[in-house]
Amino acid sequence: MRPNWISAKLVLWCLAIGSASAFQVKSFAADAEYKVEAQLVWGTNDKKSPDPKHKPVSEDVRQRLLLLPLKWTNYFEVNRKLLTIPVASQKKEVLSEKCAVEVKNLGKSKVEVLLFGKGEQVEKRKQDFPLGETLVLAGKAPGETTWMVVLKRLE
Repeated sequence: MRPNWISAKLVLWCLAIGSASAFQVKSFAADAEYKVEAQLVWGTNDKKSPDPKHKPVSEDVRQRLLLLPLKWTNYFEVNRKLLTIPVASQKKEVLSEKCAVEVKNLGKSKVEVLLFGKGEQVEKRKQDFPLGETLVLAGKAPGETTWMVVLKRLE
């Protein structure tokens, strides 16, 4: 009887160690790189964009923007890019001739984001960015419109 009990205990111990190792590998893999969707969005109170290439943002982005204290009611996607950023690395993506965003993967669900308008840094933010979270960064635009970059962490 004793050898079976020892074998069962050994199997349970090995399973526990294997599970802990798998958790550590998964955690490391999750920190290895981030996949981030970056959208350049134009905000206005006009029903249509003057540019026929612009399409309304997705419903989830629209709902997220409507929760913010913004004065615009309509939002149009100007451009969308997918960024893959390894841990301890950064990626700068040009979203238009006047707009670029740089995202640095700090690991442990943290990022540093720089927003550029007309070649100049207009915003810098360092914060947690867990999976599924959305960040909104905005710049100044002439008239009654705005532009913003909506970042969503996909993986």
